[in-house]
Amino acid sequence: MTNPYQDNRGNKDRSITKSSQMGGSVDAVRPLRKSGGHVDEAAFLIGDTMTGGYGTGADILHGCTLAVNPGEIAVIVGPNGAGKSTAMKAVFGMLNVRSGAVRLKGEDITHLSPQARVAKGMAFVPQTHNIFTSMSVEENLEMGAFLRRDDIRKTIDQVYDLFPILGDKRYQAAGELSGGQRQQVAVGRALMTKPEVLMLDEPTAGVSPIVMDELFDRIIEVARTGISILMVEQNARQALEIADRGYVLVQGANAFTGTGQELLADPDVRKSFLGG
Repeated sequence: MTNPYQDNRGNKDRSITKSSQMGGSVDAVRPLRKSGGHVDEAAFLIGDTMTGGYGTGADILHGCTLAVNPGEIAVIVGPNGAGKSTAMKAVFGMLNVRSGAVRLKGEDITHLSPQARVAKGMAFVPQTHNIFTSMSVEENLEMGAFLRRDDIRKTIDQVYDLFPILGDKRYQAAGELSGGQRQQVAVGRALMTKPEVLMLDEPTAGVSPIVMDELFDRIIEVARTGISILMVEQNARQALEIADRGYVLVQGANAFTGTGQELLADPDVRKSFLGG
């Protein structure tokens, strides 16, 4: 796979997004850095030098910084136990950020609940338990639009355009689908909120390489509509190939930060995290 801005793949139609998010240029990614610290303070979404953990427990994140702009794909990689999913949950308000801040469009949302962040335009797809298995595919999509009061039919049709297999199986129970199809339902349900930021926690976990490639292609298409993508991914090399930004975390802190291509080319990253 290549960077989505270097080829002609993907749906250029932006109608799945909120009209208010369009316009403006995407800021250039900062050069490769080998530490954390303040980066891209004007980014569309930024978790800035976040330190925190779950409840009253020990800190898991230690000055971790993540940022993404409209239409970008930002990928978080690192070894097991590095705090990747924890960093994602911190950005979404699912754990205590004891220092640092989370900002969306310049607004400090550090203390907002996850529900309030959904209303602000954020959507989060967890790794597991991310669909209603007893409901049909279409009922899952309808559940994703629970905050909306407008006509959701157009968005449902757009999800079926993005994931044609879901249109074919719209009346089938989601729990009867394959693992890859379930992930499509989960992503589709998140898109029903018409988000400006889509957060994905290990979207290709447990799927075959062919299904992984298909999911990555669809993620590229979603980004091309102007939606910001922030995702944790275990298939680090493949994910960095489509990433505009990459973050390598170690023990809850930034170890390497750069474009996907910079990280793939960095010998230290390759040796330590990509198998050489």
